[in-house]
Amino acid sequence: MTLTAEELLAGSTLTHRVEIPADLLGSNGHRPVDTEVVLRPLTVQALQRIGKAAGDDETLSASLMIQGALVEPALRFEQVAQLPAGAARFLVERINAISGITTARDELEELVQAPLARACFVLAKTFGWTPEEVSGLTIGQILLYLEMARRDGGQA
Repeated sequence: MTLTAEELLAGSTLTHRVEIPADLLGSNGHRPVDTEVVLRPLTVQALQRIGKAAGDDETLSASLMIQGALVEPALRFEQVAQLPAGAARFLVERINAISGITTARDELEELVQAPLARACFVLAKTFGWTPEEVSGLTIGQILLYLEMARRDGGQA
């Protein structure tokens, strides 16, 4: 059974209650009673607009993401820009997660680092290079030398 268009698009209307850790919120003498916000996932259209508006400005992109995803309380752009940096980062991570556009930071680092570490080990072993020599290579060079090692019977 395949999804209908309505069923596929239904996920974009879901909302998620997210509790912001109180220590990320500024305290002007009192602890906030309610630290919960309501977020909605970002749509492809919203991400395209954010990308076009923000270009390479990551801070602007994060602010636009928060403004676009924050349902309760709704904030104007100027208000989003005044959020404590830790709270903003927390919200962006949650927005990415509920929008399905992120991998956990540790997972992502592991996915990148494990193959690179193995490649560096193989190149050092095969060609007798030092870790400093291997770390100075570009990804393209690493791939080229790994292919050479593979063709010569190495363990790449």
